[in-house]
Amino acid sequence: MYDVIIVGAGPAGASAALFTAKAGKKTLILDDDKSITKRAWIENHYGVKEITGPDLVNTGKEQAQKFGTEIVKAKVTNVKEAEAGFTVETDQGTYEGTHVILATGLVTDLAKEIGVATKAGTEPRVATIVDVDAQGKTSIKGIWAAGAIAGVSLHTIITAGDGAKVAINVISEINGERYVDHDILKK
Repeated sequence: MYDVIIVGAGPAGASAALFTAKAGKKTLILDDDKSITKRAWIENHYGVKEITGPDLVNTGKEQAQKFGTEIVKAKVTNVKEAEAGFTVETDQGTYEGTHVILATGLVTDLAKEIGVATKAGTEPRVATIVDVDAQGKTSIKGIWAAGAIAGVSLHTIITAGDGAKVAINVISEINGERYVDHDILKK
């Protein structure tokens, strides 16, 4: 049983996984390797002079794995409520988790199929997004959304930040108190 299952390993998903795994939460990313970021050339990401989208995605996955995130290449086909959370069905098997974070970029098909409320998008060329509150909660308790699917700007730095924000909120809910992750420079 995973504490958090994240659908998507782009900037929002990998960033969320980095935070949840670093906080000691058993984390799984399920990714179909179709991130729109893999087509990007990036020169406006704070702390990075320039990077290809594929390199950014790979670095994000490596950072998440450093803290124990498991990554499975799989297409998620369904998410069902279960006794202790959710059953996530994929073309590679079934996984159980307490919380699910949808970080599927521009793709809202899965969200619609599982009954998560959607609404019209506000970004150029984004027709539909998941309807979330300020914390990233969707209309189904325990299912969250982060990044472009949640309506934030498509810039990688913004989607990554949104993934981190949602992860902090998931961790806080699991812990029952506000979670803060600040590393301090070692002397």
